[in-house]
Amino acid sequence: MPFTRRDFAKRSAYTGAGVALVGSAGVLATAPGAVGAEDIHGADAADAARLGYGPLVSDPKGILALPKGFRYRIITRTGETTLETGESTPSNHDGTATFPGTRGATLLVNNHELKGPRSGWPHPVPLTEGLVYDPAASGGCTVVEVSKHGDHVSEWVGIAGTSTNCAGGRTPWGTWLTCEETEDKAGQHGMTKDHGYVFEVDPHDRRANRDPKPIKALGRYAHEAVVVDPKRGDLYLTEDASGPNGLFYRWTPPRGFEHGRGKLRTLADDAGALRAPVCYDSGGRFVDDLSRATKTGTVYGVDWVDVPDRDAKSTPVRKQFTDGRITRARKLEGMWWADGGAYIVSSFAREESPVQHDGQVWFYDPKRRTLTLKVLLGVNPDPAEDGAFDGPDNITVSPYGGLVIAEDGEGIQHLFGATEDGRTYPIARNELNIGSAEEPEFSEFTGVVFSPDGHTLYANIQDPGIMLAITGPWRRQR
Repeated sequence: MPFTRRDFAKRSAYTGAGVALVGSAGVLATAPGAVGAEDIHGADAADAARLGYGPLVSDPKGILALPKGFRYRIITRTGETTLETGESTPSNHDGTATFPGTRGATLLVNNHELKGPRSGWPHPVPLTEGLVYDPAASGGCTVVEVSKHGDHVSEWVGIAGTSTNCAGGRTPWGTWLTCEETEDKAGQHGMTKDHGYVFEVDPHDRRANRDPKPIKALGRYAHEAVVVDPKRGDLYLTEDASGPNGLFYRWTPPRGFEHGRGKLRTLADDAGALRAPVCYDSGGRFVDDLSRATKTGTVYGVDWVDVPDRDAKSTPVRKQFTDGRITRARKLEGMWWADGGAYIVSSFAREESPVQHDGQVWFYDPKRRTLTLKVLLGVNPDPAEDGAFDGPDNITVSPYGGLVIAEDGEGIQHLFGATEDGRTYPIARNELNIGSAEEPEFSEFTGVVFSPDGHTLYANIQDPGIMLAITGPWRRQR
C-alpha cells in the first residue's frame, strides 16, 4: 500500500515527530568530535575524552597513520603482489566484503574500478577463461584469501570483463553483488556489450562464477552500492550520477521468488518491480532533493514510484522522471544493512543541489518507510588541513558501535568513525602522496569492512591499489 504525504503528515501530527528517532541528535559534524553542547544528552568531558582512539601517529613508511597501539599489514598491492595465475593484482581497489573461509581464513571480494578499454590500464583484471562478460572491459573483481594468522595470502579472479566496478553489497546467502558505475552501451568507449548492471560473485565456489550474466531486473544505470533486506527480500540500490542528480531504488522480487546463491541471475530481465523514491516532510510537503535536510534527526516519509524503462534503452533511468515527481541526491554512494534498515551515503552537494554540504548519512527504515538523517558534514573550509572530514563514500557498521566511513573528499583522506549521536573521530589517515611535494595528492579510501570475527578492519587505498588490514585495541564507541 502506498505511503502518501497525507499519511506521513497525519502521523507526525499525532506523535510530534512522526517516528521514534534512534541516535538522531541534531549534530553538524565537521571537525572530529564536533557537536552542539545541547545535543550530547549529558555527555561530559570524560565522554569526549573516550571518543575514538586518540590522535593519529604518522607512519615512518609514509603509508598509513594510525592511533597509538594500532598496526597495519599490506595484503595486496598493485604491481607487487600477484594472482595465483601470475599476473599482477589489478589496480583501483574499491568496494569490498568479507566472508568466513575454511580453517579460520577470511575471504574478501575486492572490486577494481577500471573504466573503459583495457589498453588504458597497466593492470586490468585478467581475462580468465570462463569468467569474462565483455572482453573489451578492464574491470571486475578478485577474491582474496587471508589465512587465519595472516601468514598466507592467495588471490584469484572472481569476474572479469565488467566496467567501473565501484561498490556493491554482501548478500545474506554469502555472495557479493558487484555494481558497474557506468552507463556505457555497446559501441561506446570500445565496449562490445551494454554495461551499467549488477553481477553476482560467489567467493566460495569458483564454478558458480562461470559465464557471468548481468542481473538486468535490477536496472541499468550508474550503480554504486546495493543491500538486501533479509526479512522482506527487497534490494536497495544507489546511483552515483549527476545532470540530473541520481536516485536510490528499491527492487521488490516477484511473488514466490526465494533468494539464494545464483538465484538472481535466473530472473527474467523484467522480473519484480524497480521503483524510485518520492519523499515528504512532516508537513506533507514534497522534498525534491535530500540536501534540503540541514539538521540531523530530520525525518522524511518515503513513497515509491515505478521506473518506466529499467534497462534505459533510450533514456537514462534518472532522466525518465520529471522534476517534482521524484526525490534526488548528489553522489549517492555506499550502503550498509544493519539495525533493521539501510544506511545510505550522499557524499557531497554543490551548486547542482539546493543546499551544499560535504556529506550525509541517512537511515532508511522499511517498516516505517522513513528516511532519517544520521550524520551531516558541513562544507570543509580547508580540505588541505588535517582535522576535518568530508566526502564520505564506502561505509560499514562497526561491531564496536556506530559507523566506520571511508573518505573520498578533497585534500587529506581519512577513515573515520561516527557515533550513534553523530560525533566523529579519526581512525586512519592516508600518508601515501601520489602527487608532488609542492602539490600533494592523496587517493581515496575504499572498501572499509570488518573481518567476520570483528578483530580486523580491512580498507583499500584506491591509487596505487593497496588492500590493508588494520588491527588494534578496538573498543566500544558510544
